[in-house]
Amino acid sequence: LRLVAVLKAILEGEKDAVLKRGHHLPLSFHRRQEELKFSLGLQRLQHRIREIQALRDGQCRHQLPALTGPPCPSSAASSQLNVRDPQLKTEGKPPESELPALILEAVKELEAAKQQILKRIQIWKRQQQLAGNGALFEENLAPLQKRCESLVEVHFQLHQQVMAASAELGAELLPRLLERFNEVLSSLVKR
Repeated sequence: LRLVAVLKAILEGEKDAVLKRGHHLPLSFHRRQEELKFSLGLQRLQHRIREIQALRDGQCRHQLPALTGPPCPSSAASSQLNVRDPQLKTEGKPPESELPALILEAVKELEAAKQQILKRIQIWKRQQQLAGNGALFEENLAPLQKRCESLVEVHFQLHQQVMAASAELGAELLPRLLERFNEVLSSLVKR
C-alpha cells in the first residue's frame, strides 16, 4: 500500500507540473493571438490587392496615349495620387516584372492564410475527438466560418485582379496561378 501511495503522489506531482507548464497563459489568450495573426494576414492581402489594382491602373494610364480605345477605369483617389506625385510622372512606364512579382507575393500570402485556417480546422477536429473522452469542447463554429468566408472573399478579389491582368502575366504564369487558386479553394471546401 505504501508503494501505491508513493506512485500516486509522484504521478499527481507530474500531472500538476504538466498542467502548470502547459497552461501558463489562458486558452483565450492563444485564440485571440491566433485571431489577430489571421486578421493581420487578411489585411495584408487586401492591401496587396489594392497595390495590384493601383499598379494595373498606372500601367493602363501609361499605355493610354498609344491606344485609341476607351480610357482605363481608375478611381479618383488613384488619379489624384498620380497627379500629386511628380516621381510617378517622370518615371515613365512601370517595370513589367513588378506586377507579376506582386501577384505572386499575394498568392503566397493567400496560401499562408489558407494554411492557418486548415490548421485551425484540424485543431477543432482534434478537440471534438477529445470531447468524447470528457475534455472541454467549444462547439461554436462561427469564428471558423467567418475566417473561411473572409478568405474566400479575398480569394475572389485576387482572382479577379489576376484575370484582369492576364495580358501582363503571360501564357506561362497565368495557368500556374489559376491552378494555385483552384487548389486553395478546393482544399478549403474539402476540409
